[in-house]
Amino acid sequence: MWPYPKRIVSLAAEGAEILDMLGAFQRLVGVSGFTRRPAKARDLPNVGGFATPDLEKVLALEPDLVITMSDIQAEAAAFLVKHGVPVLALNAHSLDDVWRNILLVGAAVGRQQAAEAAVTRLQEELANVRRRYAPARRVRVFFEEWPDPLVAGIGWVSDLIEYLGGEDIFRELHDRRRAPDRVVSREEVARRAPEVIIASWCGKKADLDAILARPEWQEVPAVQHRHVYEIPSDIILQTGPSLLEGAAQLARLLHHVAQSPISNLQT
Repeated sequence: MWPYPKRIVSLAAEGAEILDMLGAFQRLVGVSGFTRRPAKARDLPNVGGFATPDLEKVLALEPDLVITMSDIQAEAAAFLVKHGVPVLALNAHSLDDVWRNILLVGAAVGRQQAAEAAVTRLQEELANVRRRYAPARRVRVFFEEWPDPLVAGIGWVSDLIEYLGGEDIFRELHDRRRAPDRVVSREEVARRAPEVIIASWCGKKADLDAILARPEWQEVPAVQHRHVYEIPSDIILQTGPSLLEGAAQLARLLHHVAQSPISNLQT
């Protein structure tokens, strides 16, 4: 029998959620401090923040696999490898990457069939969301991942916007993996005239009033008609099963905004 890992540490919140979905949660011995789902993960040892894990604490847990989910964790992954710890270093960017990463986790822990079934189920659920909330027309969307500097949404968010019937106004940035490469100006956002602004500030609550008050955006349709909303970052900027919850919120917003007459939105 293949010796699959029995002591796993996840340095990203979605790792626990993926392992739980695959029936391998009991192997987790440590989680990121940002882990909230499933609720039982909060009882596990906390190994620090997403970008600042306590690597000595990780080593003390004697893991036979550590899962990382971003190039932000590359130095942590290198440290652990140098100390003899196997690391599954994942770095999703597109929606296809999200599905692929679930399959990779499944393969790493000996749950291949469960992973394949999970991906199929998630894809079917996403297709059902698209059918249920299909907007009457494509809505121009600005997704704000960070306010200062202003960062447009990561690739899988752009993919979701397009798949669910929206139009990502910065779609040309889809392939740029690093947040600094997706920095945009307020003036360019205004020029592209989004009909809806969706904020999801990684790790903290978005200030919608501050967004509505930006002087450069007072003629932007989304601001004029107060189509400025938040989707919590833990359900749209993390690549676990809860991404479907974020996708459903996104779809409902697109459906809602699409009901507004185009002529009114362009005044």
